[in-house]
Order: sequence, then C-alpha cells, then structure tokens
Amino acid sequence: MTPPTAGARPGRNRLRREAVAARAAYVLRSNDVGTMTTAAPLLYPHMWSWDAAFIAVGLASVAVERAMLELDTLLSAQWTNGMVPHIVFSPESDSYFPGPERWECSRLAAAAPEMPETSGICQPPVHALALLRILEASEAQGGDAGQAAFLDRTWPRLVSWHRWLATARDPEGVGRVTIHHGWESGMDNSPRWDGPYARIEVRADLPPYARKDTAFVLDPGERPTDEEYDRYLWLVEEMRRARYDDAQVRASASFAVEDVFFSAVLAVACEALADVGAHSGMPAAEVDEQRALAERFRRGVWQSVHPDTGLARDRDVRTGEWLSTDTIAGFAPLLCGGDPAAERRLLDVFESPEWCGHPDFQVALPPSTAPGSPDFRARQYWRGPQWPVIAWLFSWAFHRHGWAAHGDRLAAEGLELLARGEFGEYYEPFAGEPLGSSHQSWTAAVALDWLNHS
Repeated sequence: MTPPTAGARPGRNRLRREAVAARAAYVLRSNDVGTMTTAAPLLYPHMWSWDAAFIAVGLASVAVERAMLELDTLLSAQWTNGMVPHIVFSPESDSYFPGPERWECSRLAAAAPEMPETSGICQPPVHALALLRILEASEAQGGDAGQAAFLDRTWPRLVSWHRWLATARDPEGVGRVTIHHGWESGMDNSPRWDGPYARIEVRADLPPYARKDTAFVLDPGERPTDEEYDRYLWLVEEMRRARYDDAQVRASASFAVEDVFFSAVLAVACEALADVGAHSGMPAAEVDEQRALAERFRRGVWQSVHPDTGLARDRDVRTGEWLSTDTIAGFAPLLCGGDPAAERRLLDVFESPEWCGHPDFQVALPPSTAPGSPDFRARQYWRGPQWPVIAWLFSWAFHRHGWAAHGDRLAAEGLELLARGEFGEYYEPFAGEPLGSSHQSWTAAVALDWLNHS
C-alpha cells in the first residue's frame, strides 16, 4: 500500500490532516458529557474502560487536563479489590442494555462502589499507556503541579489494578489472565470464543430481556446474534448469583479462558507503568513489582505460541484445550515482545497478503480475523472488520520496540482510512466502509494521536 502522503502536494496534505484533526476533536467534544466522554452517542452512551484509556490518549494531544479528568473519572469507579470495571454508567442515559439494573453491582458486590454504578467485569488494562501519553504531553508543555498531583493519585490505582489481575485472574502464576466473559476481552464475538461459548448451557431461568443495540445498528449482520446474546446474559447471571466474589466466580463460571491478547496488554502496561515509576521516583519495590509482572505475563504469552504457526493461543481453563484461531490475538507477542527473532518472523506474517497486506483491502490494516479463515465475516464485529484502535495499539508497540517504519506505516494507513472524517466503530476491509456505531470516540482519539506523532 502507498502511504497517503506519497505523491500528494504538501499544502493539500496539510489541509487534509487539519480537517481530520478538526473533525476528530469535534467528535470528542460532542461526546463529552462533563466528566466523561461517552464511547459513542447512541449505541454506547456510557464510559467503557479501555475506550476511556484510548480516549485519554487522544485528548492528551489537544487538552492534557481533560485527558487527566478522563482517567480520573474512570479510576474513581475502581472497586476496592482493585478491579477497574468495564462500564461506568452515566446517569444521563438509560438507552443501553444491560444497564446497572441488570448488573446490580452496588447491591450485590461487596467491593463495588455505591456510586457511580458500574458493571461487574473488566477489560484489557491499557490505562498505563494512557498515563504515559498524558505525562509525555504534559512534559512537552513544560509540566506543572497538576501533573505531579495527577501522577500521585493515579499511580497507586494502577498498581492496585495490575495486582488484582495478577492475583484474582492468574492465581497460579501461569502468566495468562483468565477472563470469565468474552466482553472482558473487548472482542465480544471473536471466533476465539466459539468453542467456550458453545459449551455454555443457558438455563431456562435466565431472566427475560430486550436488546437495545439492534435499534441503533440496523443491519443485524454487523452485530452478535440473539443466541450469542443469550449466552452473554447467562454469564452475567452466573456472576450475579456469585455476588461477583472473585473466588466464587473462578470456581463456578461456565466461561474461563486464558486470554493471550489481554495478557500481552497487561505485560506492556506493567512495563509502561514501571517506566513511569522509575522516571518519577515512585517506590522502588513497586517499580520492581511491575517489572516482574511484565516478565511473568510476557513469558506466559510466549508459552502459548503454536510451534508450527508462530501464533499465540488462548487456553480454555475448563477443558485444558489450547484454542488455535486465525484472529488478531495470535499476534499478541508483537505487543509484549521478548523474542526478537520470533517477533520478526511473526511481523512478516502480520504484514503478509494473508493479513494486513491482503491485495483487496482498501488499506493495509490488520483485520480482526484472517480473510482466509472459514470464520471470516467482513462486516461482523470482531469476525473480520478492521478496528483502527487495534491498529493504533500495534503501531504504538512497534515504535516502542524500535520498529519506527512499521509503526509509521500503520499510522499512515489508518489515517488514510479515516481521511473522510467518518469515525466508525470498525470498518469493512475491502471497501473501507465505516460500520457499527458512528462518531466513535476511540476512533477519533487514535486519529488525533497518529496526527500528533507523525
């Protein structure tokens, strides 16, 4: 693929970049409801955990104090056990299902806050990456007392968050985080979960419900099926009946899968947090703890790699089975690093015609599922479409590993996809058509960060 700047007149390219930046900033402003930025105005009118982190990354490019507030709002809803919940509900909207009345966390969970209302599960811990970006932006502007105070209140929260993941979700120390719902992965209906989901028995006493997502995304082919939603809600019901107690959920949940992508993100996050702590004079023992956790989860990711394909695999805890799927999660080692020779081989696969370099793709970004896989669906959520936010995560990691050219290439391709200023949730890879919800905050946010760092 040719980078979008190649051959373009400098003035025209500058104007196009300015137009994308202005549109992206407008999306974030219009989704701002005061102390939080909703993930999207219609389908997602609340704050999602990893969305908020990516949104803070984008906000750091244009308004450092507002980026700090975004993380502050999310982390103010942290549970007393350290978990950062995957949704912080805004009291301004009741148009999302399942809402707080379905989760009932404030009533059932001893560790949950009374206010704000939250969900009872988590999402990938990308928050330390946002902290790093915010501090970089603040220091570039000269820094001030607000930066020090922000770090002082954020550091212990993120240390506690990483500790909870390492203890509650990896109690045996294997180096892979166990999730109890596909929603915790952030990749809700990925083929990664087909096997574990198929083994879930939805009981007849599942309380009735009415979906709301299909009212905002009219093409049912872009969303999970009703059968999938039954399973999603049954897993929530299991956790409700366990009162969200970590030990009870671990013992009784039908869905228990070691998520290799989540684990790679945790390894990266621990390393990033350790870097922040070392630079800022945080307690040496806590910095060392983060380094050790980074190494533990990095090792767990590499131990999952298939000896023939080189792709990382999830593992079903209930059956002991390794789950080999042709999904973006297979490239988890490229996020956390640890074996330069193997990474180079995996990078070649990542950029090959079987993945980003598919000759019929509109732009060379990674699809969520390989186009050659029988599970590939070009328009269906995590079963094929391209997600700019995932491309951003890999581009960030490539720069961190010293692969600047590869990271820049992803950024250029991502900006080409977003050049029309239509910030979709995800994109059909052959036509570049935005799908899912529109005015998606995290898509606008990564555009701003790409523009600010390219």
